[in-house]
Amino acid sequence: MNAPTQAAHVTPEIKPRPVPAALIDALKQRFGAQFSQAQAVREQHGRDESAFTTVPPPAAVVFADSTADVQDAVKLCAQHKVPVIPYGVGSSLEGHLLAVQGGISIDVSRMNRVLSVNAEDLTVTVQPGVTREQLNAEIKSTGLFFPIDPGANASLGGMCATRASGTNAVRYGTMRENVLALEVVTAAGEAVRTGTRAKKSSAGYDLTRLFVGSEGTLGVITEATLRIYPLPEAVAAAICSFPSIGDAVNTVIQIIQLGVPIARVELLDGHTVRIVNQHSKLTLREGPMLLMEFHGSPAGVKEQTETVQAIAAEHGGAGFEWADTPEERSRLWAARHNAYFAGVQSRPGCRCITTDVCVPISRLADALLDSVKEADDSRIPYFLVGHVGDGNFHMGYLIDPDDDAERARAEQLNRQVVARALALGGTCSGEHGVGLHKMGFLLDEAGAGAVDLMRTIKRALDPLDIMNPGKVFS
Repeated sequence: MNAPTQAAHVTPEIKPRPVPAALIDALKQRFGAQFSQAQAVREQHGRDESAFTTVPPPAAVVFADSTADVQDAVKLCAQHKVPVIPYGVGSSLEGHLLAVQGGISIDVSRMNRVLSVNAEDLTVTVQPGVTREQLNAEIKSTGLFFPIDPGANASLGGMCATRASGTNAVRYGTMRENVLALEVVTAAGEAVRTGTRAKKSSAGYDLTRLFVGSEGTLGVITEATLRIYPLPEAVAAAICSFPSIGDAVNTVIQIIQLGVPIARVELLDGHTVRIVNQHSKLTLREGPMLLMEFHGSPAGVKEQTETVQAIAAEHGGAGFEWADTPEERSRLWAARHNAYFAGVQSRPGCRCITTDVCVPISRLADALLDSVKEADDSRIPYFLVGHVGDGNFHMGYLIDPDDDAERARAEQLNRQVVARALALGGTCSGEHGVGLHKMGFLLDEAGAGAVDLMRTIKRALDPLDIMNPGKVFS
């Protein structure tokens, strides 16, 4: 494996570039109260949910209110060859927003307007600081919704940048399938548009897909046009417990292979159910569990649920509990979405090292069961959740950030999980992105030739290497 060394995981490579006083003065003059060098503000913008805790914060923060603000900030930074780091809500898990080469953080959270809703065309255009929960609240009255749900109330600009997915991906796809067009500020400070509101196009290079998943290394996303969907006529959610993780996973494999159009199917192991119960004050049965949701017409949902119940029964599934009201469903899904925070709070003072592999559905059991055995043998506290309908799962290793030996064991577990996924035809990241943590794994997955091609694209679009440098590849 070409993963970064153990030392690199403990302390990422930090190569701060000088930030000239002339740049600071120019930013102060241009942005006034929108510019801050306050220590607390810098530290807020120099931390995410990753296990990296030793990276110095950015030199300053610009709070952008418009595309013109982003353009001017980027142009000023480019004049002085100073890095630019886009910031949404800080929910990333792989160190995407850390200032490993110093620079200026551009916070786009104030760019939070829904610009247009085209209900007839099932599209919406938003600024990057709009969060997924905000978007769904604003378009609910139209009978439409945006389905990509990574759990955290992430900004849509950040979700585009990391090619996020989440619980609904098994039915509705990921950000890759649901971003139609973007406005992006390039490293030269130029605002360019990619794509249109049309559902397809054969005109030129697919620049939209180039920027979706680029993690801020090619430009700053300032606008996105997204697909939205009619709210389903009928929705039903259910939980079902199983004798073992293997039984639960084999149930999922059969559901997917039979073509059941299930909307969501999430796996929680017994450890995770226990900590979720404690965190969310629930009384779920503490064993391997599937949390499922079905969308469609009343007849379609009834047919789906009957089929899934029959499949689950073949694998020892028991204790089906249904949540038919929006309030009951929201309570169940809130508990699932809080699994990460429940895990972190179950060991006070810990940091979480997360895996994020995705494998072909037929190999899910092979990947997951061996990973669980290794985690159990390590004696490191962990939790397990999975968007298993599309072969994606996460192990969260809860480590003492001051214990280098424990961190090293967790990183070794992570390497083993990724190696297994790649050997089975999978990927090192199903949705979190590469950031700092998975640069070596990307090389293993894509190969030196493909990574060199990525570097060529990066150099062509960002010759000064100012756009979120030090991420995705060195």
